[in-house]
Amino acid sequence: MTETSIPHAEQSLDEEETATLAVDGDDDTETDDDNAADEDTDTAAGGRVKKAVSESDLFRQSEIAADYVEGLLDILDYDGDIDELVAAGRPMVEVVGERLQNLVGQRGATLEALQELTRLAVFRQTGTPSRLLLDVGGYRANRRKELAAVAKNAVEKVKEYGEPVRLDAMSAFERKCVHDVVNAMSGVASESEGVEPNRRIVVRPAD
Repeated sequence: MTETSIPHAEQSLDEEETATLAVDGDDDTETDDDNAADEDTDTAAGGRVKKAVSESDLFRQSEIAADYVEGLLDILDYDGDIDELVAAGRPMVEVVGERLQNLVGQRGATLEALQELTRLAVFRQTGTPSRLLLDVGGYRANRRKELAAVAKNAVEKVKEYGEPVRLDAMSAFERKCVHDVVNAMSGVASESEGVEPNRRIVVRPAD
């Protein structure tokens, strides 16, 4: 994808660092060390409490994101239908159309970058880090199926040999998919190790 200016992507460093909390690790489960920082806030005593986000606020985030993505598609001269919704307690934007592969990139790398930019656009308007999930051309749904097979294969090896299995480095979204599959199975557990962009999952026998 050629370099181009992005609408509303200009952020101060402080804003970008704050909003990026919503990107780094927020898709991992609690078995991962990456906590959903955007869902928590510090109490006066230094503890953590959950922020309550209303359904209307979540849908507002998806609307802002959809407007941003629409502007991005116009700049890049791509055609696509854009749907905004709220699912599983988080805002979502889905782009459906033909010839959208360049917006996904190799192993979803471009999609992850676009998702981060879209979250920053939401943050700029709301002042609240967002857990928005962006999908293009059904990539995430298809990737979930692939990762489910990877996770099940790793579980079979762990059960057969009794040794931990280390998977390839994955994005936070991909790690979340694997954690979900492993955590639904008995006798095994999963955890993440390493730092981005080389953070990976280790599947091991349960304690």
